[in-house]
Amino acid sequence: MTASRESIGSVPAQPAWVRRPASLARAVTAELVERIVRGVHPPGTSLPPEPALCEAFAVSRTVVREAVKILQEKGLVQVRQGSGTMVTPPATWDMLDELVLTATIAEDESLAILDDLVVTRRVLESDMANVAARLAGPDTIDRLRTLVDEMDELVDDPVTYAESDRAFHDTIMRASGNRIARGVVRSLEGQVVNTARYLGRTERALCVASNQGHRRIYERVAAHDPEGAAEAMFQHITEAWIVRRDGTADPVRLRR
Repeated sequence: MTASRESIGSVPAQPAWVRRPASLARAVTAELVERIVRGVHPPGTSLPPEPALCEAFAVSRTVVREAVKILQEKGLVQVRQGSGTMVTPPATWDMLDELVLTATIAEDESLAILDDLVVTRRVLESDMANVAARLAGPDTIDRLRTLVDEMDELVDDPVTYAESDRAFHDTIMRASGNRIARGVVRSLEGQVVNTARYLGRTERALCVASNQGHRRIYERVAAHDPEGAAEAMFQHITEAWIVRRDGTADPVRLRR
């Protein structure tokens, strides 16, 4: 649970821990991350002093100091001697951090942060598809074909279809052998895969169109066509996201 939104100045008037969290420092951190991302504490301003935070969250100085240390590790604040704890510009924030990314997505009405996430995923997965087309053996190709055929039968079941969709992409990422790129994509996807803003529309026609993209990727990998596989992946991820976000994407931003 988080502290009360009732405020005196820029901190809650009274704590509202309905159930005292097991890790108070993490709970305080999560609340402060949300406040910073929402602009309650804008970049260039100081966080409230320790005594005010201790009173607001009904925690000790040790807990507040640990929370500030975690915020600093996430790039959201910088502790300056004599100046207090300053909130840093968004450019310094760790966008791969779960708390930071989740809070940013929640506050971003334009979906620009999800556009950036999709562009990042597309760059990495297109490259991995290129490599997979060169390295994929018979087992990988058979697995991709099986998944594509399964998804043809799952277009009326978006939840199960999505599971096979993720398995398809993960098979290609595994085949590329790039564990770091796969880890980044899985981390990003894992943080947004169940959010309505990322999933967007999921009706049958979109599943059908999506699997046509999968089949083109599979065919290029099976043909050991690296450039074709990369291009098919690029188009698939771009087109699927533009449709999921209801056609409101900036085509220049997504096709850069």
